[in-house]
Amino acid sequence: MSKNVIVKIIDAPGWMNNFLILNSLMLLSQIPNPDPKFLQLKNQLENLGFHVMIELPPKRGAYGLLRETDKKIWINPVVFDLNIGNQVLIHESVHAAQVCAGKGKIKVLGLDIQPSNYTRPFFLRYRNVHRQELEREAYAVQSHPLSFELAISLLQKHCK
Repeated sequence: MSKNVIVKIIDAPGWMNNFLILNSLMLLSQIPNPDPKFLQLKNQLENLGFHVMIELPPKRGAYGLLRETDKKIWINPVVFDLNIGNQVLIHESVHAAQVCAGKGKIKVLGLDIQPSNYTRPFFLRYRNVHRQELEREAYAVQSHPLSFELAISLLQKHCK
């Protein structure tokens, strides 16, 4: 992209929004063949007021992160190389539904599904029991055979 295009965007009214949109499009264009389900879930989250960014999360080593205070979701670009982009976004979508259910504060949904045994070490590492339960729900949905449909349903139910 030439410097002239960037200067024109910055000089335009609302340049910050234009810059963020342009930046997001550039990052999405770096994802080889983005999955339609990933894009659908990303769009639904953004329509509900969450800002999904494809960039390194502020927490080192995280694949995904949701900051409830400003509804920002980071998706680490490495997840696309690992072919786990959908799972990570589904996981963060559950946390988004938890934030909606808690009206801005993250809250356990009380889901009656169990995570796969494979995911147990990932949520049991949290010492805080509340955090452990929040993560248990996210991993339960992420590892469910109907994970995408469940994530969409939880967002529709809790983020009205």
